[in-house]
Amino acid sequence: MSVRTFNPSVRIGNWNEDVFLDEGLLKDFLEKREKGELLLQKSSNFKKNVLQKAELSISKDGFLHIGDVVMLLNPENSEQSLSNPSPVHGNYTLSANPDESALHCKSHLTAQCGVSGSSNVKPCARNAFIITSVDGSEHGEPLHYGQNFALRIADGFMGHLYLTSDQKTFLKSSKKSHLQEVSLTDQPSYETCWQFVYLDPQMRMEHEGFPVPANTKLLIVHSKTNRCLAVLRKYILWTLFGKECEVTAHTYLNGHKAEENENHWNIVTGNPSDDINTMFDRPKPPNEEMNENKCVN
Repeated sequence: MSVRTFNPSVRIGNWNEDVFLDEGLLKDFLEKREKGELLLQKSSNFKKNVLQKAELSISKDGFLHIGDVVMLLNPENSEQSLSNPSPVHGNYTLSANPDESALHCKSHLTAQCGVSGSSNVKPCARNAFIITSVDGSEHGEPLHYGQNFALRIADGFMGHLYLTSDQKTFLKSSKKSHLQEVSLTDQPSYETCWQFVYLDPQMRMEHEGFPVPANTKLLIVHSKTNRCLAVLRKYILWTLFGKECEVTAHTYLNGHKAEENENHWNIVTGNPSDDINTMFDRPKPPNEEMNENKCVN
């Protein structure tokens, strides 16, 4: 028969130190919560700033201009999806992809960060870019095919970061595909220069120097390396915003020497209508829908 030596009210061991330790942890937790320094609070505030709604520029003449705020969207190719299935489908926007160190930034991003293809097609701080002049063109002037420009992330919490790329090396390349890396930097240079190129290679020379229409498919070419911006749907990145696609600078050509869907981009502008955010969301006229249905049948 066992004899009970202590009753439940008796404290044994270093109970006093344990009580003080628990009280210290609770006090530290309450102080951090009061100052908003908990990791959960930082993450919530960070996503609130990064996902803040952005207003895209409205093109009155149908063309792109220096200073326009646009969204870069890689559209899904339904035919390619059937012939070459990929892990993810849908439309993807070029978006800033900060790492966990950005959670500690209070006013704006200060460190260099990566980019990724996000399934969020609503204009927000992380996927809205400003077309910036690099050749002395004034604000509001039309942008032409073959003209150098820079893509700068929208003002505010995202800071003045430019889309940049450079030749891949043994120590510097994209994480998954190991191709030419694309990222954001705060130092403008020739590595931050890009060009819009006409989509059809047979008519490319004829359109050189012409104004670039908004909301139409085209190519975005890096001026220094002459490689096209691409979204790789088969390479998945786990980011602070979930599962997204890798973005690189690499030209994908088919058997006809034409760029494939990975390199196709729509430069999306704002919709003057009150109920729809972008021109990409705007429903097509009935005539265009009838023509598309005839082509399918």
